[in-house]
Amino acid sequence: MAWKRDDPPSPNPNPHSEPLAAPSRPSAPPSSAVAPEPVRRSERATIGPSIYIKGDLAGEEDLVIEGRVEGRVDLKQHNVTIGKNGRVRADVFGRVVNVEGEVDGNVFAQEQAILRQSGAVRGNITSPRVTLEDGSRFKGSIDMEPKDGSKSGVANQPVKREGEMASVAVASVGRPASA
Repeated sequence: MAWKRDDPPSPNPNPHSEPLAAPSRPSAPPSSAVAPEPVRRSERATIGPSIYIKGDLAGEEDLVIEGRVEGRVDLKQHNVTIGKNGRVRADVFGRVVNVEGEVDGNVFAQEQAILRQSGAVRGNITSPRVTLEDGSRFKGSIDMEPKDGSKSGVANQPVKREGEMASVAVASVGRPASA
């Protein structure tokens, strides 16, 4: 058998046997086929319990803090959660700020600040909506005034409690509220 430049080399070493079949190639999907939707990654960063950060934090995604942070946490357009193991010595800026651990600093929430039963805040809270669960610890003042200063018919006066842990807008979890 003579080999020509145009012919591919024969993969079959035995010329007397039947030729080997060409390897199959996957066919291209028809043009009407829909590609699978990409898996969406949760756009939430986590600072683990063994992490210590000293400095300013800023970003464009939700943040969960389970470690220690000293400085400033600035995620005004995103949710910030201080987990049960989280210890923050900083001013915290977020859309919704959820405190399950400890914050020693001011909390500024664009929409809502939530202080969970396991949480503690030593500082001021500024937010249009504030929830302090029964059993949470808070020392500071709360400012629920709208940014534009307009009155909405609800008494939005700041509540100030100096020297004691205060409960304001307490959410009773699992217990009926007493009158």
